[in-house]
Amino acid sequence: MAAGLMRAAAPGVAVESAGTDPGTTLNAQSVASLAEVGVDVSDGVPKPVTAELLAAADVVVTLGREARIDLELVRGAAGTRFETWVTDEPSARGIEGMDRMRLVRDDIAARVADLAARLGVRTSG
Repeated sequence: MAAGLMRAAAPGVAVESAGTDPGTTLNAQSVASLAEVGVDVSDGVPKPVTAELLAAADVVVTLGREARIDLELVRGAAGTRFETWVTDEPSARGIEGMDRMRLVRDDIAARVADLAARLGVRTSG
């Protein structure tokens, strides 16, 4: 979600998406919630975090408390800044389905806007 939202907000920024434990397909509700705000990630393919991706990045964002990047991969990314975004989890309050996904999307969108501002990136929104 974060990558799609950043691509939409700041088209000039190179953005990659990778998972610490990627599945085989994108979450359908995540794709649908992004489509609701005009962000199309339907052609995305989950891929794992690699040392090369980390080393090439200026900033790496992990989402959630559970996401952990292997320290062996991090060692080669000396100039990379790492951030962890502990996002809202509406299911902890009994909110499920698309209502949950919209809340998660909106939380991540606000964090993306903040990151873009901190980076001095001009956004389209």
